[in-house]
Amino acid sequence: MSIWVTAFRAITAREALRFVHQRERFLAALVRPLVWLLVFAAGFRAALGLSIIPPYQTYITYETYIVPGLCGMILLFNGMQSSLSLVYDREMGSMRLLLTSPLPRWFLLLSKLCGATFISLLQVAAFLAVAAAFGIVLEPMGYLAVLPALMIAGLMLGALGLALSSFIKQLENFAGVMNFVIFPMFFLSSALYPLWKMQESSTLLYDICAANPFTHAVELIRFALYLQLNLPALGWTLLATVIFMALALWGYDPARGMVRRKG
Repeated sequence: MSIWVTAFRAITAREALRFVHQRERFLAALVRPLVWLLVFAAGFRAALGLSIIPPYQTYITYETYIVPGLCGMILLFNGMQSSLSLVYDREMGSMRLLLTSPLPRWFLLLSKLCGATFISLLQVAAFLAVAAAFGIVLEPMGYLAVLPALMIAGLMLGALGLALSSFIKQLENFAGVMNFVIFPMFFLSSALYPLWKMQESSTLLYDICAANPFTHAVELIRFALYLQLNLPALGWTLLATVIFMALALWGYDPARGMVRRKG
C-alpha cells in the first residue's frame, strides 16, 4: 500500500510543482472568465433576457447566471492544458517511463487526473473570490456545496483531456484538435445562455446542447451553488467520466492505443 501512496503523492506533487512554475497559466485561467464576466456580460445583459428558471427563484443578473458556466470554463481549459502536458511528456520520454512502472496503468492515469483536478479547484476558488470582490456574491453555503460538483465536473473534463492526449501523436497537432473540442463544447452549452434561448433559435442546436456533457457539468455546478442536487446532470456527468476514462485507458494501452503506434 505504501508504494501506491508514494506514487500518488509523487504524481500529484509533480502536477502542483508544474503549475507553480507556470504562473502565466494561473493568470490565463483567471483572465479568460473575468473577461467574459466583466466585459462581455455588460454587452449581453441587454440582449439576453432571463426568465425565472431552476435553480433560481427570482430574476438574476446575467453576470450571476454565467458564473457557473465560467467555473466550467476554467475546468475545461485546465483539463485540456493538463492533457497538453501529457503529450509533451510523451514526446520527451518521461511519460513512457511512468507507464512502464509496476503500478497499474489506470492508477497512474487516475493519479494524474486527480492532481490536475485539484489544481482546477484552486483556480475556480480564486475566480469565485475575484467575482465576489466585483459584487457577484452567491449563496454563502453554496461555496461549500459546490465543491463535490466541481470535483466531478473536473474529473470528467480531465478524463476527456486524457482521452484526447492518447490519440494526439505530436505536440504541433494539439492546438488544432483542441479548437475542435474546447470551443464547440463551451459555446454549445448552457454556460452563456439558457437552453430555452437556444431552443427558440434552433431545435437542432438545442438538441446538440442538451447532449453536450459540458452542459450537464455546468448545470450540476449551477444547482450545487444554490444548494440543490440536479440528479440528471449528476448521472450524465458521471457516465461521461466513465466513458472518457475508458477511452483514455484504451488509448494508453500499449497493445492497442496510440502509445504503441507512437513507438
